[in-house]
Amino acid sequence: MVDNRTPGGSPMDANAGRDFWLREGPYLAILALTVGGVAYVAMTRRPLVTFWEFVALASCAVGIFAGWARATLKEQRVRLVVTQLLHWGAFLAAMNLVFLPSVQAVADADSTSLIVLLLLALGSFVAGVHTQSWRMGLNGVFMALCVPAVAWLDQSALFVALVGAAAVVGAGFILWARLRI
Repeated sequence: MVDNRTPGGSPMDANAGRDFWLREGPYLAILALTVGGVAYVAMTRRPLVTFWEFVALASCAVGIFAGWARATLKEQRVRLVVTQLLHWGAFLAAMNLVFLPSVQAVADADSTSLIVLLLLALGSFVAGVHTQSWRMGLNGVFMALCVPAVAWLDQSALFVALVGAAAVVGAGFILWARLRI
């Protein structure tokens, strides 16, 4: 067995970190955009239609990226692109239905953001199934789990703020005590 480590224990392959970000970066970016968008909507109480459309287009690109290596023939790649465009086009249509004025009249910004997050979760999971990408599917599962978490955080904002304030005060006290010694 060959050990690819230097005497200090670090890997000799300097490209390992770069390879990780090339492989995982697109999925993490979609996840960060989604969570950031939900957080922004929760703070501003305004729907971000253009932002969510951008996230859907980026998710479409990641879905194509996810399935590209498995689609070796030209016909397979064309089918991949067409199915992803139709898939995310349907998501965009459903999302724009949520943003219709008649729907917005009965749904507030919080519920709208949760609906869009749920649609993104479903879209990402199904895109993962179609492209046979466990990472894309896992992204969808994580987004779906964020829906009840965000709803709980929204209902428990005071509790979360008090716990956060207690943690800051506690950390400040510990820091003050250590500096006094």
